Amino acid sequence: MDNPPVVIVGAGVGGLSAAVGLAASGIPVLVLERAAAPGGKMRQVKVGPSLMDAGPTVFTMRWVFDELLAQAGVRLEDRLVLRPADVLARHGWDDGSRLDLYADIDRSAEAIEAVFGSADRRGFLRLCTRAAQVYAALEKPFLRDTRPTPFSLVARAGLRGLPGLGRLSPFNTLWKELGHYFTDPRLRQLFGRYATYCGSSPFLATATLMLVAHVEQQGVWLVDGGMHRLAAMLEELATERGAQFRYGAHVDELVVRDGRVAGVRLASGERIRASAVVFNGDTGALARGLLGADAAVQHRIAGSPSRSLSALTFNLLADTSGFPLSRHNVFFSNDYAREFDDIFKRDRFPGDPTVYVCAQDRSDTDTAPPAGAERLLCIVNAPPSGDRRTFTSSEIHRCESRTFQLMARCGLQVKTRIEDTVVTTPNDFERMFPGTGGALYGPASHGWMASFSRPGSRSRLPGLYLAGGSTHPGPGVPMAALSGRLAAASILEDRASTRTSRPVAMHGGTSMR
Repeated sequence: MDNPPVVIVGAGVGGLSAAVGLAASGIPVLVLERAAAPGGKMRQVKVGPSLMDAGPTVFTMRWVFDELLAQAGVRLEDRLVLRPADVLARHGWDDGSRLDLYADIDRSAEAIEAVFGSADRRGFLRLCTRAAQVYAALEKPFLRDTRPTPFSLVARAGLRGLPGLGRLSPFNTLWKELGHYFTDPRLRQLFGRYATYCGSSPFLATATLMLVAHVEQQGVWLVDGGMHRLAAMLEELATERGAQFRYGAHVDELVVRDGRVAGVRLASGERIRASAVVFNGDTGALARGLLGADAAVQHRIAGSPSRSLSALTFNLLADTSGFPLSRHNVFFSNDYAREFDDIFKRDRFPGDPTVYVCAQDRSDTDTAPPAGAERLLCIVNAPPSGDRRTFTSSEIHRCESRTFQLMARCGLQVKTRIEDTVVTTPNDFERMFPGTGGALYGPASHGWMASFSRPGSRSRLPGLYLAGGSTHPGPGVPMAALSGRLAAASILEDRASTRTSRPVAMHGGTSMR
């Protein structure tokens, strides 16, 4: 091949976004994926006769995908059917209390006052204002930069942006910061859960993660066909622009010549030349040598960062009663601190787990259960040690029992059937995503430097670029998509210039509509 393609290893959201951006710019692209379908963690499983999402379930930061598709000359609304959610999530505790958060801030404030009182209503409104300020301070100098540092953050913000940076509270934990806004511990628990969106403990993660409150208030959308439809759409678009996809293609090694990545070797022994390689996988796999010794040498990190959360998930076809499920639901444990101590300190499933339930056959306003069995995804946080030990059937069964007991105490009765249940453990996630231990979000965001410690788009190995949730700007569907866009922008910049160290920043509109 006279003009070797950019090879993208992994068809997760980061790799798909890089494929769209590069192919739309006329660059030959070949995507190699070891699984049978695109999406990575945004996967589907079959339970009985039904397909259902088994990974991310929340679509936010729509502007990321609006901009990505605009690069390819199409509109997001012409490719996906998106419906804005009115109820962002329904929350329950075993004392019988319930709270809905809404897309409308004032309506959420009224709901909070009705359950928790006027002081916490005022605290919520102050938190929303602060979260918006934190997001505004970080979007351009952090999210859109290929490799920000504390110094570049200050430099890019400029004098006008310094007051915003001063509101970030990077040295406070999210849990401690939330104590300034709420008197009721249940609300600290609810908003502290935002730390788990990047696989972290609210007792260790930086208060900067309060910006998630603003992200959700700016819009949560329901995707017709499920979140996996987003991955399928990106694959279709990249293919239309000339990208090629090969599934069942297990990349075993990066081929390095003269100090530069020149291609890949598959497990079958086949070698494929590349003008550049985008690795859309966990960088822990590089450090562990799973793609060859050359990559390992360049990506070993002194004092490995702590891994993010894994999960124990249950995909079910089940009959439900009692609690009026919405699309997104959270049932909280009674001892939140113990939950994270169990996971991060004791390396075990939480004895009293918090449970997220996505009711995939419901809209955000449904209260009556659908006729017959419905599709549920139940997620419990778990330790990321799937490469170090095997979680026994008794451990899994015990956590499963506690999970459904908690939901029952909160009012939700779930009638399950073994034949209509698919369980995924940290060991399973490690098998699907090697080098992670089952961690689903890369390194944990514990400590103020954690966000700056993630590798950027350009790796230390020339010709190798990085994308995915373990890289900058972080985990989650829109962040992974941003990482793919940044990787594509870096490749295009490096092709146009002999200076490979010049930072690249993405520009464009920031509308949240």
